[in-house]
Amino acid sequence: MKLYVAQTAPNPRRVTLFMAEKGITDIELVNVDLNTLEHRSEAFRVKSPLARVPALELDDGRVLTESRAICTYLEGLYPQPNLMGVDYEERAFIEMADRRVEWSLLLGIANSVRHSHPGLAVLEQPQFADFGRSQGQKVLEVAQWFDHQLERQPWLAGERFTIADITAFCAIEFARLMKFKPAAQGLHSLQAWRDRVAERPSFKAG
Repeated sequence: MKLYVAQTAPNPRRVTLFMAEKGITDIELVNVDLNTLEHRSEAFRVKSPLARVPALELDDGRVLTESRAICTYLEGLYPQPNLMGVDYEERAFIEMADRRVEWSLLLGIANSVRHSHPGLAVLEQPQFADFGRSQGQKVLEVAQWFDHQLERQPWLAGERFTIADITAFCAIEFARLMKFKPAAQGLHSLQAWRDRVAERPSFKAG
């Protein structure tokens, strides 16, 4: 199998960190250069019609896109350690936490960065600076909610580390491009959680 990634983008990093947590090393990583718009090339669109990374090319030639779908596939192939739930009930609550992070935190950060950072202008034309700033404000409000959650529980989905923590970590790290640091905003539980995640061996390696 081949996994098409972009080194600085948060969604490919969600998958590579998921792989690192599971010790998956037998999937070839192929870097796609976003700055030269390689992802929009005709050759890559054959694999990913919406011109997005990551994309997992299976041995039979089929291609999976969307980070969550790729991780679901890999969870089935490499079930241990479990990161998405051991039964229907736990899977539902972990997916809820992961979706909340993805749609409420990561998406807002991505919109803020893509519309306000000059380095991403090539990827987002036209940029709407006011929209970027408004998204940044909404990100702060959402981050405050997650901070309160982490005052009551050690991980995003509850008592153990899951895919939701991977998604949230990638979001918070990407937010550096909008000069966001949890501690600087008084979000000390979120900062402590981020620092604990960063100390995991797989995250240090990835």
